[in-house]
Amino acid sequence: MAISLKGRSFLTLKDFSPEEIDYLLNLAAKLKADKKKGITGNSLKGKNIALIFEKPSTRTRCSFTIGCVDEGGHPEYLGRDDIQLGHKESVEDTARVLGRMFDGIEFRGFKQENVEKLAKYSGVPVWNGLTDEYHPTQILADFLTLREQFGELKGLNLVFVGDGRNNMANSLMIGSAKMGVNITILAPKQLWPSNELVELCSEYARESGSKITVSDDIMSVKGADALYTDVWCSMGEEDLAAERIALLRPYQVNKELMAKTENERTILLHCLPAVKGYEVTEEVFEANADVIFDEAENRMHTIKAVMVATLGNI
Repeated sequence: MAISLKGRSFLTLKDFSPEEIDYLLNLAAKLKADKKKGITGNSLKGKNIALIFEKPSTRTRCSFTIGCVDEGGHPEYLGRDDIQLGHKESVEDTARVLGRMFDGIEFRGFKQENVEKLAKYSGVPVWNGLTDEYHPTQILADFLTLREQFGELKGLNLVFVGDGRNNMANSLMIGSAKMGVNITILAPKQLWPSNELVELCSEYARESGSKITVSDDIMSVKGADALYTDVWCSMGEEDLAAERIALLRPYQVNKELMAKTENERTILLHCLPAVKGYEVTEEVFEANADVIFDEAENRMHTIKAVMVATLGNI
């Protein structure tokens, strides 16, 4: 059966089946191959897209902007000082205004409920560029990178090392469980993901045949095909820096931790920006830089795929 995502919002991978996620990855691979040949499209011709950013961004902003322009659309950046989202005007009313003027809306900010309200009240596709809970477009880029490195996703062993209840750990667990990737969240117990999310992902994992592990044991990295790390303090948590560093110092991705995988082909993924010397040493980061920057580039191709699939004329 042909898959169509036309008119859908992209708020969390919970909302998408493994087949739909695979469709987006295949579309992204095609769009990437086309761009390498100098081929761009016009599937977004005549479409105006609002890019709402409460939080600053390099990869997300550039990916949505370039992806939109490549496909013939017009992106309009709206920073936190440009609109009244949730301040002088409710999120619901802002959504209804923007939905009358734009064909699609990207939101990168703090509250998941805000991106959900935008989707509910705007009447146009809304895409989650990051919230405190989820970062679904990043996972598509990660999975495209893993496919490029290993050929397929199913059966891979992925270990997330660091803050196990941040938006990256949450989203990697959801995506991995759906796509048959064995996922380990390696973190101190104070930073483990919520029981509710682990239980939900365990249901996905039973269907896909993957395995979910939550552990504070460093030896859990044994057999990993890929380690994944992220900054120890997310945006808005800077006041917790000292506490986080103390908790997470034993979980730094360094040469010794990489050796504990006992797998010579283990790669490192990082969603960037990286704070070298904290979550990862410069030595290990630079040894994996080609893959990490492939992953960064893949944000653009996968985000373009999301816009094309949900809004474009294909």
